[in-house]
Parts: sequence; C-alpha cells; structure tokens
Amino acid sequence: MNKIHSTAIVSPKAKLGDNIEIGPYTIIHDDVEIGNDCIIGPHVVVYNGARIGSRVKIFQGASVSNLPQDLKYANEETYLYIGDDTVIREFATLHKGTAATGKTVIGNNCLLMAYVHVAHDCVIGNKVIISNATQIAGHVQIEDVVIIGGQGAVHQFCKIGQHAMVGGGGMVGTDIPPYSLVSGYPARFMGLNTVGLKRRNFSSEDINTLKEAYRIFYNSGLNHSAALQKLKEKYSEHPLVKNIIKFIESSERGVVRR
Repeated sequence: MNKIHSTAIVSPKAKLGDNIEIGPYTIIHDDVEIGNDCIIGPHVVVYNGARIGSRVKIFQGASVSNLPQDLKYANEETYLYIGDDTVIREFATLHKGTAATGKTVIGNNCLLMAYVHVAHDCVIGNKVIISNATQIAGHVQIEDVVIIGGQGAVHQFCKIGQHAMVGGGGMVGTDIPPYSLVSGYPARFMGLNTVGLKRRNFSSEDINTLKEAYRIFYNSGLNHSAALQKLKEKYSEHPLVKNIIKFIESSERGVVRR
C-alpha cells in the first residue's frame, strides 16, 4: 500500500511499485517507473523517462530525469536509470540521456549527496559515493566503488576507474586509472588508494603489487608507453594490474599525471 501526500501530483500513467512513500508537493510525470519500497521526499520532481529501482530514497528538492543541457537534444525519447538501494540527497539534479546513448545510468547502492549534478549520458557504477556539490559533466563513466570528494568537477567524457578516490575540490580533466588516489586543481596522481583498498579487504600482497605497478608507471623515469609495456611484461597474469593496463590502453583523454 502506497502513502502519497494529498498535495503530491502523481500521474495515473506512472507505474508505481508497492510500499512507496511520496512527500508533499512532489510531482511524478507520466512516463515514470518506480520500484518497491521507495521513499520520495517533498518538492521532488520526477520527469518522463525515469526508471527507478527498489528501496531508493530521494530527498527534498531533487530533480530526477530532467531534460539534458545539450543544445543538440531534440526532445527524443531517452531515459535515466537509478539502481536499487541508491540514495539521492537534497537538490541533486540528474539528467536523462541524449540520442548519443539514449540513457543516463546510476547503479545500485550509490550515494549522491546534496547539490550533486549528473549530466546526460553518464554511466555510474555500483557503490559509488559522490559528495556534496560535485558536478559531473556529460558522457562521464565512473566504475564501481569510486569516491569523489565534495565541490569537485569531472570534465565531459572522462573515465574514473574502479576503487579510485578523488579528493575534495579535485578538478578531473583526464582519466583516473583504477585504485588510484588523485587530488588538486587540476587533479594529479597522489598514489595508491591504500586506505580504501584495505577497508575493502584487498590483501597486503595485492596492495604491494599495485604500489609497484604505479611506481613503474609514474616513477620509473619511463614514458607512459614504455612503462605500460614493462607492466605487461612483469604482470601479464595479475588480474588487478591487468585492469590498470586495460584502462590505460582504452583511455581516449589520456590518464592523469603526477
């Protein structure tokens, strides 16, 4: 049984699951699907194209699946997907995709804090934390278990690898490889995200291997091409280093520098 405040405006065309709570003055548009056990606070607007999973919490004033801020957008039918157990805090703005990909995706168990902006065509993985007032431009890809500190920004088309951390106020203009710690304006490589990896029960052996891999890539005196080749020769069978190699090889904007 759903609990919908008397002042909320919910389209009869919207598809609602069970045990949903919708707060005062919230507006749910026609082409919206919401899973079970969700809580949507007051003054939220959920626009057409929203596909929201189960047990999602959306706090007051958030704008979900609004039109992309892209001059090429021509009102084509696109979507915003939010995975299960994700939390969207106050006044976040989440825009749906454009014709380029057709969708913006936010994964499961994410936390997007107050005033976060996620632009069109972004793909955000699972267990990602984006802190207050961080601005994510269009077409950004963020892999699983990434943390981004508050009041930072990520340039369009950038990629951030799994288990990476971006310090508060970081301005990301290039790709951030997996397991790394970056910070600064512009963001620079600061080392391995050792604390985060320990908290996620990475073994000491794996952490030491990743430290050595990044020492080769950033501190060996080799250029990136030569360092990458050395990583392939030394760690061709190590799955975590292979993730780094694959990420760097697929980078289109180039990876962050020291």
